[in-house]
Amino acid sequence: MLYYDEIRRFALVQGIHNGMGLLSKLSDKNLIKTTHWMEKITKRDHHKRAIRRIRELFENGHPSFVVFKKVLRETHPRHRKRLVKTFIINQLLIGGNRRKAFSETPGGFYPPGLMVISPTMRCDLNCFGCYAGSYAKGDDVSFEDLDRVLNEGKEMGMFFVVISGGEPFFRKDLMDLYEKHHDIAFHVFTHGGLLDKELIKRIAKAGNILPAISIEGFEEETDRRRGKGQYKKIMEAMRLLKEEGVLFGFSSTQTRQNASLITSDAFMDHLVDMGCSMGWYFSYIPIGREPNVDLVPTPEQRDTLRKWVLHVRNTKPILVADFWNDGHIVGGCIAAGRKYFHINSKGDVEPCVFNHFASHNVKNSSIKEALDSNLFKYIRSAQKDHTNHLRPCIIIDHPKVYREASSMEGVYFTHEGADNIVLEIADFLDNYAEEYAKFADKAWEGYDHP
Repeated sequence: MLYYDEIRRFALVQGIHNGMGLLSKLSDKNLIKTTHWMEKITKRDHHKRAIRRIRELFENGHPSFVVFKKVLRETHPRHRKRLVKTFIINQLLIGGNRRKAFSETPGGFYPPGLMVISPTMRCDLNCFGCYAGSYAKGDDVSFEDLDRVLNEGKEMGMFFVVISGGEPFFRKDLMDLYEKHHDIAFHVFTHGGLLDKELIKRIAKAGNILPAISIEGFEEETDRRRGKGQYKKIMEAMRLLKEEGVLFGFSSTQTRQNASLITSDAFMDHLVDMGCSMGWYFSYIPIGREPNVDLVPTPEQRDTLRKWVLHVRNTKPILVADFWNDGHIVGGCIAAGRKYFHINSKGDVEPCVFNHFASHNVKNSSIKEALDSNLFKYIRSAQKDHTNHLRPCIIIDHPKVYREASSMEGVYFTHEGADNIVLEIADFLDNYAEEYAKFADKAWEGYDHP
């Protein structure tokens, strides 16, 4: 039976890959026509509705059509094939079935669709305000523990893994890990400075790695935070990735200093020209290296970013996500295993990349035990009370929940100084949450929601 399933899975991957190869040669008109065929063969009504919505966007010349054609026509064939296997077959189809099956087992629960792992916090840069800057640099999750965690995740239905840090490419053995787990899609956040021609060719050959490169604006802004010469390294890395046909994106952190620049047409158009297919926006949170509340974007700047992302989605040929302001899309906060969780370089299982406390560690417990912990269950329960999904975060929107969760029995802060957020800047966070609520509550009235 297992042998038959493997043959069927292989045939499905080959069929979709070959189909995408044929699609890449079709005209725009015929590409749109294929959505009618897709609608006929799918069995589920919500899939049919989604396909009709996609066709409507394509017919109206939506920028997403440009991204779709780029994936078909400009991506390295092996990269495209592996993305089909990892994202479409494994994460969506096989992973979805496994997650559902896991939820139906005795004592089971519906597991998240992805996890974030920071295998190392070592880095050759010294960026001010780095959220991970206060973790110990000598701790690395071992290759063996990473291997086991990935296998545990796959058993639960997780075939999409985000790699953060530190600088992930600082660890040479991680490429071996990505290649060994070729059935997983790895989204790797990197500063880009180590992405040389040789490494990028290996990334293209592996096919299951999608880099996201950190950038703070143009040369002046990026080098100010990340060090002189870093911007030029980023531009060269993007050029090489584009040349090799590897899908890649950007990652920008909004601070009070660069808020206007990274929400400008000039910035976004430049990234599109460099070859970015997708991008992430984050907001500076006063944790990690030398927390500075003066860098936190004002409530008005955060609201401007929310509007900007909506504008980009309707006008630019790039897929953009906003970690803090996209709660209306994912139903609120995704932390604590609702949709994701974070494993830091010591193996601590944290609710979120920005929640630096834990009750379990992968060195002596399974990720299932961590996901089913009192800590994670408390946060997931609190999430249900946050009905305005434009302010979902337990750090900057509901800091009382953060303080209560971090003080639970058996919970510990995961690095020195992490408790600063509940001691020295608690009043700031309370005031910030109150002020931003004025923007978010007004905006929430204009969204379609139950």
